[in-house]
Amino acid sequence: MTVHALSDTRVLTGRSLRHILRSPDTIITTAVTPIALMLLFVFVLGGAIRTGSSESYINYMLPGILLITIASGIAYTSYRLFLDLQGGIFERFQSMPIARSSVLWAHVLTSLVANLVSVALVVGVAFAMGFRTGASVGAWLAVVGILVLFTLSLTWLAVIAGLSAKTVDGASAFSYPLIFLPFISSAFVPTSSMPGPVAWFAENQPVTSIVDTIRALFAGQPVGGSIWIALAWLVGILIVAYIVANVIYRKKIS
Repeated sequence: MTVHALSDTRVLTGRSLRHILRSPDTIITTAVTPIALMLLFVFVLGGAIRTGSSESYINYMLPGILLITIASGIAYTSYRLFLDLQGGIFERFQSMPIARSSVLWAHVLTSLVANLVSVALVVGVAFAMGFRTGASVGAWLAVVGILVLFTLSLTWLAVIAGLSAKTVDGASAFSYPLIFLPFISSAFVPTSSMPGPVAWFAENQPVTSIVDTIRALFAGQPVGGSIWIALAWLVGILIVAYIVANVIYRKKIS
């Protein structure tokens, strides 16, 4: 982006962030469901689940919970984008000397900030519940990097949904399959415990490689080839979603 676009993006991102600060229930609501799931799985179901690992169940499941937190949060991005589109704000921006790309990037960066705050809240609760890690600073930075990339990938999918939706419910409903996806992965139980076709799907969908990578980083273990599979999925989704979102956006404002 040019200096002009960066400046416009900064101003519009500040506008979106102020809306969230005035209504922090967005972040709180995003964090409540994952925290409730942690409480349910650790204190109610965790004792009956066998992971084949000596680590505590909260350590095992936290990577999947973090992905669910982000998948829940990006629904608000499509919702806010849909409201802006229906409210005629895009048309007002078009009449002003504002870089077109800055409108979408403001929503994307707002999503990134809001979701990272939600993730931080969930991690804090996880520590209170007994989560422990021997991860180095480098490993923590790698985890944050993966979560940032995951958030950006899903947020650009949310932009597509927000631009294409016909109703408010439709703008946010797209996130439901994304929230459910970690349940059919290695996030809560080993894929080897699943029936054949389900296990095949779980092993070959993107969430499993992302979860396995984050889990290994938290445990201070070698990540193996899972990190490259995870990055390939995330970068591929990000590129495709970014291109499609911008094509739809140009058609909307043309």
